[in-house]
Amino acid sequence: MNTSSHDRLLIVDFGSQVTQLIARRLRELNVYCEIHPFQKVTDDFLAEFAPKAVIFSGGPASVFAQGAPMPPKSVFTMGVPILGICYGQQVMMHCLGGKVERGHGTAEFGRAFVTPQNRVPLLDGWFSEGPEQVWMSHGDHVSEIAAGFQVYGTSPNAPFAVTADLARQFYAVQFHPEVHHTPKGAKLYENFVRMAGFTGDWTMGAYKDEAIRKIREQVGSDKVICGLSGGVDSSVAAVLIHEAIGDQLTCVFVDTGLMRMGESDEVVGMFRDNYNIPLIHADESELFLGQLDGQSDPETKRKIIGKLFIDVFDKHAKSVGGAKYLAQGTLYPDVIESVSFSGGPSVTIKSHHNVGGLPEKMGLKLVEPLRELFKDEVRELGRELGLPASFVGRHPFPGPGLAIRCPGEITREKLDILRKADAVYIDQIRKHGLYDEIWQAFVAILPVRTVGVMGDARTYDFACALRAVTSVDGMTADYYPFSHDFLGETATRIINEVAGINRVTYDITSKPPGTIEWE
Repeated sequence: MNTSSHDRLLIVDFGSQVTQLIARRLRELNVYCEIHPFQKVTDDFLAEFAPKAVIFSGGPASVFAQGAPMPPKSVFTMGVPILGICYGQQVMMHCLGGKVERGHGTAEFGRAFVTPQNRVPLLDGWFSEGPEQVWMSHGDHVSEIAAGFQVYGTSPNAPFAVTADLARQFYAVQFHPEVHHTPKGAKLYENFVRMAGFTGDWTMGAYKDEAIRKIREQVGSDKVICGLSGGVDSSVAAVLIHEAIGDQLTCVFVDTGLMRMGESDEVVGMFRDNYNIPLIHADESELFLGQLDGQSDPETKRKIIGKLFIDVFDKHAKSVGGAKYLAQGTLYPDVIESVSFSGGPSVTIKSHHNVGGLPEKMGLKLVEPLRELFKDEVRELGRELGLPASFVGRHPFPGPGLAIRCPGEITREKLDILRKADAVYIDQIRKHGLYDEIWQAFVAILPVRTVGVMGDARTYDFACALRAVTSVDGMTADYYPFSHDFLGETATRIINEVAGINRVTYDITSKPPGTIEWE
């Protein structure tokens, strides 16, 4: 499908870690949108893109700092609705004659409550039961609004929490409506796109058609190998690319020696039983474990794994007759934690083996058709492609595998213990009918030994941590509230059935401040 047939909304990225959540909210409303970093949004770009509306994202900068990100002045004279969020509000005020300041006790981080001042269509459906909860994350604040703007909502530390110039259809909010912790944020976006005149004709079916078209344009008649892990991301990527280019695709499943118990046979069997796509099973466990021997730094582990993956893919690219492209199931949460999406100014959190871990000079070009999607959207795309439920419903499993669930030095002994403990834990979750309620669950083996007593004898074995989280998109997560009975039963099974562990803990850290994985 040609995207020019759709009304388009432009999201100008000023570097927020959650910019893509804005796009996610809009896609939920079937609105076609694109994210572009502020550096690329020039007068010529705006004229060519011709957006029906514009959203300014948040960001970490201060508008009064030297070199602060700014939009082109022409965006304010296009005659289209604009919504500014957090830094986006501040940059609107700064550009249009208002004032932004730092300090004076008006910084806000976390939950806040907005009280209405006047009625504005942007907030239709809000305030039916009093003040509305929002999520704030700002040090600077608007101290004086620009001419033409009025105040429509305040919070204790943000006297201009919601402002608007109705004549020009300019709207600005200090909070983040895109995040889960602003419960009615989706309604705000719904109101904005309705007022902007969008009809909601962008669907996952349309995304699939557009992705297939882009893959064909990018690849042409060249061959592609796809790094297949057996998880939903790589499986959806493989089936999507196969639909686009057919026999030009060969999948490569790399057994790194860092897989869960029985996973290699399960993945290869599952894929070969369901799809007629050429598949190479590459057992490279000795290579990976040899290179990781003695390494304990998490970033070093990720870089080593990333380099070895590319070495293996390069080798098999040659074996299939000179593949020019490597396909991966990279998702947006991977990208935003590793590098700035679309070249924007967001901050790197950690490297991912298929993003930050890639060598600068590699022999293959990348095909990453899921790069702008979240996990739940990938599952929706998988259903659109007709993947079996067993594929679509699998918990995420990281590309570096058990390496990042083994903090500290990796040894074969620790990996064997970890595999057995993880198998017991997942069996418990399935036995209690909880697998589909949980986003991701796993065991991490800790780099400490503890004293225990088993059979009247002293033990000095490893401790492990159970991790289970709920999430919608992987950008934020909370721990799953297991009952104490479940945790006690699971701990007993692990200690009884897994030699080498004598202590079990449960990780109740949310994301943020933690990440879902331990490294």
